[in-house]
Amino acid sequence: MSEIVNAIKQICEEKGLSYEAVIATIESALAAAYRKDYGEKNQNIKVEFNPETSETKVYDLKTVVEDLPEEPEVVEGAEPVPSTLTEEEEAELHRFNPKTEIQLSEAKALSKKYKVGDEIRTDLPSYAEYGRMAAQTAKQVIIQRLREAERDMVLSEFKDKEKEVITGVVQRREGRVVLVDLGRSTGIILPEDQIKNERYTTGNRLKVYVREVNSTARGPEILLSRTSEEILRKVFYLEIPEISNGLIEIKAVAREAGARSKVAVMATSENIDPIGSCVGQRGARIQTIIREIGGEKIDIIEYSDDLKQFIANALSPAKIESVELNEADHKATVKVAADQLSLAIGKSGQNVRLAAHLTNWKIDIVGSSETGVVKVSSDDELNEEALPVVEGNEAAVSEAPVEEVKEKAKRKPRKKKENAEKDTEEKGAEKNAEKTETATEETPIVEPEAVEEATA
Repeated sequence: MSEIVNAIKQICEEKGLSYEAVIATIESALAAAYRKDYGEKNQNIKVEFNPETSETKVYDLKTVVEDLPEEPEVVEGAEPVPSTLTEEEEAELHRFNPKTEIQLSEAKALSKKYKVGDEIRTDLPSYAEYGRMAAQTAKQVIIQRLREAERDMVLSEFKDKEKEVITGVVQRREGRVVLVDLGRSTGIILPEDQIKNERYTTGNRLKVYVREVNSTARGPEILLSRTSEEILRKVFYLEIPEISNGLIEIKAVAREAGARSKVAVMATSENIDPIGSCVGQRGARIQTIIREIGGEKIDIIEYSDDLKQFIANALSPAKIESVELNEADHKATVKVAADQLSLAIGKSGQNVRLAAHLTNWKIDIVGSSETGVVKVSSDDELNEEALPVVEGNEAAVSEAPVEEVKEKAKRKPRKKKENAEKDTEEKGAEKNAEKTETATEETPIVEPEAVEEATA
């Protein structure tokens, strides 16, 4: 095995390139060097390189075409002649390129066997030595082609992984952007694709979703995401054997990254408990999944073909009284008891939103309370301090005078101050009582007999 073959194989291992790609790069570099020192005008030089013997074959390659008008030569300093043809006519008109093509009449003069579409190879003399400029040109071509081949390899590799979940290592942070080492390339997690309040410590391994792969001038750009629902699907698939074996199927996933998720599962066999299999013994499986996605809460819902039952399950842990469906508006009205209203709505309306996303239906929660009837829709945006609309109590709220509200706001600090003073007095009294008790315990008790003896 020659030294050139060893060097080519070493480059293939370091760059992760194929043997054929490196050979093609060397042939392109040799053709550029030959063109620099020995080439002539209108020659389409190609080189065949044998790495075992280090021999090269040089030839001029041209394709036979119909007799066409030649492309006009551009003279330096001269103004270009404007074309009278339209853009469509220019696109349809194919001009003859003497560098890569040969006209049919000229090809017939060489041999009668040639026809349109054939390739004519004309052997050229090969040389063992090249000048310094030619060698420098070959070096630049090799560096550029190897870099392009490496970029194309990485691009094709991660293009196949687009819309999939992979594992990476947090490399560093640049501003609000997180860089993740993916092995042969580096991906980026933009701020909108990061989980709120999640820490990305250098060296941590995490699962990321390949959202998009783009080709740029600086190489492939790999956009990653930690908020995708597919991450949850992939982790369930990896951690629960029944799902990977097809015994349990994930029907739907709804996720608010960093806060809470709902996963609807269904068993394909009657002898399998889908929820129990996902939770695992003493919650071992679900705890592993929760750690993998950064401590996010997960509700496992049993899927049902009965839509009413599925909507009722999706709103768990709340207990549902009844579900009414409106097929025309694709909306479900759910009635709950007063003590289940807060569970059905969830924190800031989170539970009803996730249930609506999981079932792909709009959900209205209707429940009774002390002040009236409460109605909340899955489309409503509720803050933590916001209260649902209470029917029958709106007038009382709207008619409340502004001055009364201000007076109440002023009274609150006074009450706090009075309570603070009261607490201070009580604490002082308790301390005095403790001191008195301590002094009483420490004072020696004198018996009457001892007093009489001392007097005598």
